[in-house]
Formats: sequence, structure tokens, C-alpha cells
Amino acid sequence: PWTVLGQSFGGFCTVAYLSLAPEGLSAALITGGLPSLDAHADDVYRAAYPRIERKVVAHYARYPQDIERARRIADHLLTHDVVLPNGYRLTVEAFQSLGIMLGGGEGSHRLHFLLEDAFVRTANGHELSDAFQEQAQGLLSFAANPLYALIHEIIYGQDARPTAWSAERVRAEFPRFDAAKALAGDEPLLFTGESIHPWMFDCDPALRPLRETAELLAARTDWTPLYDPARLAANEVPAAAVVYHDDMYVDTAHALTTARAIRGLRTWVTDEFEHDGVRAGGPRVLDRLLALARDEA
Repeated sequence: PWTVLGQSFGGFCTVAYLSLAPEGLSAALITGGLPSLDAHADDVYRAAYPRIERKVVAHYARYPQDIERARRIADHLLTHDVVLPNGYRLTVEAFQSLGIMLGGGEGSHRLHFLLEDAFVRTANGHELSDAFQEQAQGLLSFAANPLYALIHEIIYGQDARPTAWSAERVRAEFPRFDAAKALAGDEPLLFTGESIHPWMFDCDPALRPLRETAELLAARTDWTPLYDPARLAANEVPAAAVVYHDDMYVDTAHALTTARAIRGLRTWVTDEFEHDGVRAGGPRVLDRLLALARDEA
């Protein structure tokens, strides 16, 4: 038996491990990764979009000058066909997805510095700078991790309902994320978060060969259960989890409901860290979880 540390999706895997083979574990530590045991992907994203909006509003409150900068970049993308050096087609939706940075402790600052000098003056007018394009390319490309894009949404697949591009469908229920409507009026442009959309498989050259596979997975209806509530209710493995209050990526209400469903799981709820707490404050987070799992705290 071994002690596992599950960060984010790793926490989902750890809860599955506790469901399927708890005899293989001596302890389970989870950071920002307690999944809902029964939510469909639609439920996950309906909870996510209001949370994402709050993070974007908080970013603009910190850097109000970014409201106009983001609108200017989005307007430029609506009227220009921008292709990044690696062949990635930078659309408005792709630009909005840079909001994924807002889920990390330093993400708001990183996004601000990216927007700050996005344009340079050229003989043909203002264009997106090489530096901006290079950074955006690094943040948006899935060349290093294409499987992330394929399996990200289907990690919620566990009944007869297909995921069917859930993040894209549910986004339509939140019209404030519509960039064209925001730019037509005077609303701030809302960034999005950690979600996968079908247009990514057109924009990103690393994902284009995987479009057919992604469509097959999105349409699949024969998923089996991911977790075993009865076995979790009888859990005997020492377990501890940190739940980041208002985590951009993992819904706090879903996480706490699951925490109550796992026998003996001890939780630490904190707003000291964002989703990347184990990276930003590893010693503090791990020491606390180990103490909880060992019943020393």
C-alpha cells in the first residue's frame, strides 16, 4: 500500500481509487480535487460559469485598465484573421480562454502583464506584438498535452447521457460571455476558464488530427460509474483533503458534499490559496494534510 497525493484531476483519480481498490492505499491526500459523485458535466459547468465570472470581475477590479485593453484585443480579433507562429488561429473565443490563468494565485497578475503591451505600432497601423503572440501561443497550444483536451470533459462521463460538448452548450446559457454582444455595447469582455470547446480542434494545429476522436468521445453513451458511494461510505483509509474556497476549477459545494460522503475524510477549507495551492504553498499544504490524515491536527 502507498500514500497518494491527488491534485485537481488527480483528486478525482484518488476518489476512484478509494472506490475501486482501497486496499492499495495507506493514505489518501487530495488538493483541490474532490469531484461530485453523481453530477453530469452540464451540472459542473452550470456551477462553473458564475464562478468564472466572479474571478473575471475581481481581476478587473484589481486592474481596471484591463477592461479597455481586453475589449480592444477582442475587437481586433473580430476584424482580423490572426494566425500565431505555430499555426494556431487566434479567435476571440481562444483569447477569452486565456482566463484559465485566473484560477492560479498569480494568474491575475500574469494576465495583466500579457494584456499590458499587446499592441505595437507598425506601418500598417497597430498590430498584436510578436511578444504577445508568442506568449499567447504558449498558453493556448495543446501540442505538449493533447490528451488533456481529449479527456478533459469526459472525466464527468458516468451514465447514459453523452457529455456532448457540455462546456460549449452550457456557455450559451450565460449570454454575458458572448464577446460580440459585449463589444456591441459597453459591457466588459468576460474571459472563460478551464473548459474544452469544439472550436479548439479547428484552431489548434496540434488538435486538428484528433477532431474525429473528440466527436466520438463527446457522443459516447455507455459510460460506467466512476465512483462507488457505498464503498466510500465505508472507507477505512486515512484521508484528508484541502478545499480551496471558491476554487475556479472545482466547485466548492460539490467538493464538500463529496467530503461528507467519504467516511473519515478530514477537510481543510481555506481561501489562503487558489487552485494551485500545492504549488504555491506546498510545505504548508502538505504538512497540514499529513497531520489531518494522521489525526495529529
